[in-house]
Amino acid sequence: MNEMWTEKYRPKTLDEVVGQKDVTTRLKGYVQSGNMSHLMFAGTPGTGKTTCALALARELFGDNWKGNFLELNASDDRGIEVVRGKIKDFARVAPLEGASFKIIFLDESDSLTTDAQGALRRTMEKYSRTCRFILSCNYASKIIAPIQSRCALFVFRPLQDADVREFLEKIVKEEGLEVDSDAMDTLVYISRGDMRRAVNTLQTAASMGSRIDAEIISKVSGSANEADITEIVTSALDGKFVDARNKMDTVMIEYGLSGQEIIKQIHGSVLKLPLEMRDKVRLIDRIGEIEFRLIEGSNERIQLEALLAYLVMAGGKA
Repeated sequence: MNEMWTEKYRPKTLDEVVGQKDVTTRLKGYVQSGNMSHLMFAGTPGTGKTTCALALARELFGDNWKGNFLELNASDDRGIEVVRGKIKDFARVAPLEGASFKIIFLDESDSLTTDAQGALRRTMEKYSRTCRFILSCNYASKIIAPIQSRCALFVFRPLQDADVREFLEKIVKEEGLEVDSDAMDTLVYISRGDMRRAVNTLQTAASMGSRIDAEIISKVSGSANEADITEIVTSALDGKFVDARNKMDTVMIEYGLSGQEIIKQIHGSVLKLPLEMRDKVRLIDRIGEIEFRLIEGSNERIQLEALLAYLVMAGGKA
């Protein structure tokens, strides 16, 4: 049976969770005590929030953890009715198999409306003896203060490149894949600390054959190769406007990228250039201005070429 690799290789215990040692150490304390408060997991996507919630439930409740665990996605059910319905109905029922409490894991809880968050606060108070909540969000600031004050905050940081690489190499070995070194570098580069994106991209690339190179990774991920973006920027800084424009055209057509996606990758590339910090600041300021213009609906071609022209002038070789 074929299954998503994000589920197939999802860590089952807190010890197996990658790159969040500070978080898992604190969570193990709850397992040892057999008790926990309401929790709030905040951080960017793909950093292990859902994985930690599932692993915590497994270690607290054992083999019958599913009966005492409810997972909901607030981006799908974001109104007050879901709080009064699904959440309240589950929270008020006694735990199974002699457990002291149940757990409701509310993913993307920052998508809840203000009214729904208000109703959730009352539910958390009323049923705290039989049910504990784990709220997962990208930004804790989007959760109302009364809920924040009732939760222990856990911050999930983007994963380090070394952690992403190690986990991907484990999957490559298990699946019997042949991945070029530059393809692995590209995978780590496009993941930007998001393990879910890295694993999904690897699985998509593997569907095209057991031998995977950097070009395949770039095409299936919708991101240009880091070397191509660097070439665009360095060509422009060297005064080669036409070469930079032609390379940008090739990259956008070959990988199907939008202007905003190119801008984001150029931003990341500039930070790695061997330039003085003040020069990087000027470039980033101009990149931000160009991105704003694109968002506001300006002509994509004109704005991208304007950015290349600025890079040429910034390089002083025009």
